Amino acid sequence: MSSTTVSVISTSALLRRRALGVLVAVVACVAIWWVGALGGVDYAVRNPGQPEVVVNLIPVVVASLGAALLGWASLAVLERFAGRRATTIWFSLVVAVTLLSFAPLLQVDASGGAKIALGLMHLAVPAALVVLLPKRDH
Repeated sequence: MSSTTVSVISTSALLRRRALGVLVAVVACVAIWWVGALGGVDYAVRNPGQPEVVVNLIPVVVASLGAALLGWASLAVLERFAGRRATTIWFSLVVAVTLLSFAPLLQVDASGGAKIALGLMHLAVPAALVVLLPKRDH
């Protein structure tokens, strides 16, 4: 009976830590956005052939939450089907997706401050997920 109790406790602790990872990712992006906004960063982004878009706080929350939840879901799927290699595969996926996420950022026309703040957001989400999502085997 004690092994069942320990399993339930560790599963709920893992769930809490992963939910915290998603929350930390979103809060970090919101904090970066606010620091930039308070510092006078112009978040107007212009894509070639597209109208100017101002990156407000709502798209930051939605994008960071969506990316964090996708990261969590991909880890859960890998843990289900890849066994012990899941974390290694997931980490490689995180690195690849993070690097690919910079491609649009490099192509848009935006102020230097906006590019720096948005780039930091692109790093904050995977950093929070890598620290808090994988299982910690002691």
